[in-house]
Amino acid sequence: MITASVCTIGDEILIGQIVDTNSSMIARALGSIGVRVTRMVSIGDSRQEILGTLSKELEINDIVITTGGLGPTKDDITKGVLAELFGCEGYLEHPGQMEMVYSILHSRGLEVLDVNKAQALVPKGCDVIVNRRGTAPIMVFRNGNSTLYAMPGVPFETEAALGDVLADIAEHQSLTAISHRHLMTYGLAESALAKKIASWEDALPPDMHLAYLPSPLAGVKLRLSIYGGDAAQNERRFDKAVEGLKALIGEYIYAYGEESLEEVLGAVLRAKGKTVSAAESCTGGEIAHLITTVPGSSDYFLGSVTSYAISVKENVLGVKPETIRDNGVVSAEVASEMALGVLNLTGSDYAVATTGLAGPGGGDGVNPDGTVWVAVASKTAVLTRKFQYKNDRKHNIERFAASALHFLLTFVNSDATA
Repeated sequence: MITASVCTIGDEILIGQIVDTNSSMIARALGSIGVRVTRMVSIGDSRQEILGTLSKELEINDIVITTGGLGPTKDDITKGVLAELFGCEGYLEHPGQMEMVYSILHSRGLEVLDVNKAQALVPKGCDVIVNRRGTAPIMVFRNGNSTLYAMPGVPFETEAALGDVLADIAEHQSLTAISHRHLMTYGLAESALAKKIASWEDALPPDMHLAYLPSPLAGVKLRLSIYGGDAAQNERRFDKAVEGLKALIGEYIYAYGEESLEEVLGAVLRAKGKTVSAAESCTGGEIAHLITTVPGSSDYFLGSVTSYAISVKENVLGVKPETIRDNGVVSAEVASEMALGVLNLTGSDYAVATTGLAGPGGGDGVNPDGTVWVAVASKTAVLTRKFQYKNDRKHNIERFAASALHFLLTFVNSDATA
């Protein structure tokens, strides 16, 4: 199995000035061709730190990929340190990258300065992959059993160059398969899920690994992995393992892939030729936002009412004042009338409504913060359910919305009239 280390270079990452998105992007790309990332490291703009860290990473991995430190300013020291690390003497101008320097800067109406031209200079002895989106080339240093790829730190430049880097890796390395299978679950916390499938997990073959990946918006993703072997055979082995898992937690699995709740809901609605609308109070439009992140959601999502104020619940959605007076705003009865109200208002086939307390605020005297009532409705039925969470406001809202989507998905799937 070919292994790799991904190293970001730059003080701006270590002080939190920018968020490192390159490492995860590179790791996903490497995994897709059968390279296993064993380490991710962030290094400051220090010659000694770069030399020491990269020397160690090259000793323990087949591939090291760096990003950052290749710009035109004095704090961009990576190129010089790499030349020192690999014993390169002198620099050469790379004509392909110099052409890109002129092309990119002229297209922006900028003068080509000496510092820009210097970016097309590369240490003697390294190979070059032309950066078609930026002025700094991708430098490739081959050193016996290990290879280092120095990539730019600008994310869109890194992304654009990854295909060429992967092709170079595939050309020079003997790659084996890395196989993954994902399942999306909802309704069981990570610990409860682990307990429920413990015997199944214990019986997995030694080379098949299980990971739990919880998320407020997605539930718990289960990832099965096999490093090495034949890809087709791995898929058949996954199929067998998943059949055993379905027998234990089939009711909690909503996707046999990495689809989100909103994607699965959209696919079901489209297949049934049905539409949906939303009435939201405590979720403040989060449900509508999630649904509309799916391309083509206009096929089945008619719209929403963010009825945060009682007056909007009553005057727009038609919630009866006595329903609120007798039961409180955060109640099954109010959620039901909200769902029916938006169903009638939009003419949709299904509706979902939320009313609750995201906090912080001490609750309403009856319900603590983190309480939400969700109602789902069709033209023939209304169901309600209460959920309670103990998170901060942001995560409560996310969990409210995800719980509402999952409840709606279950409702739509079980609707025999559709």
